Amino acid sequence: MKIATRREIAGNEYELAFYDGFDGLELDGDKWLPYYLPQWSSRARARAHYQLTGQSLILTIDPEQQPWCPEFNGQIRVSSLQTGLHAGPLGSAHGQHRFNPACVVRETQPSLRLYTPHHGYIEFRARCRISPNHVAALWMIGLEEVPEHSAEICLFELKGQNVKSDSAIIGYGLHPFADPTLTDEFFEEAFALDVSDYHNYGVEWCQDRLCFYIDGKPVRTLDQSPDYPMQLMLNLYDLHNRNTTPAHFEIDYLAGFKIINKIK
Repeated sequence: MKIATRREIAGNEYELAFYDGFDGLELDGDKWLPYYLPQWSSRARARAHYQLTGQSLILTIDPEQQPWCPEFNGQIRVSSLQTGLHAGPLGSAHGQHRFNPACVVRETQPSLRLYTPHHGYIEFRARCRISPNHVAALWMIGLEEVPEHSAEICLFELKGQNVKSDSAIIGYGLHPFADPTLTDEFFEEAFALDVSDYHNYGVEWCQDRLCFYIDGKPVRTLDQSPDYPMQLMLNLYDLHNRNTTPAHFEIDYLAGFKIINKIK
């Protein structure tokens, strides 16, 4: 799907800096790393399962797929793409998004910055067909080259148990983790959406605020903001390792814009 290369968001002018319309039959390795936090597990375990239709990307959880990190994350299975990676040396506890205090680097990884914006407008268009044990999400995290640069901007989180035919509870907001300059503001709200149809989800990430959008309409503004580069994390989880209803998280496009004229 083609989109405009210029956007006006809340009076500010933006220019397209990152775009993937998933119109090929191979994943673009200059944009995406198809492994989920592989430093805490391995690339073999953390490899994403997905399909490219020529018009979209579909993240899947396949029947033969194994838990990605059973020692530290139980039976959770995940298919994920990310746009950056940072981790310390083998055996160290240093690395981004150390979700369990027992985690150590189990496989060395090269540092990558494929797309790591520092402010801007991020938007994607997606639809979901997931069962209650699945979670679909798009979030952003700091690379943690400085350990305090660890916050998460959650643009979209959908738990399958919160989906109805004509509405869904969408999660969004900010988690500071080890960033002492921020406070936790995360929300789960019901919206009159059929998430099996395509909808647009976005966040305007400004120097002093975060503004969340659904289908171009403002949802909420937070008066705080991480002030360092962050990478994108596009995920589909199976929380209980159940081979029940197939899960499909289909993304039509994902775009990132940089500000070119700050008005507000």
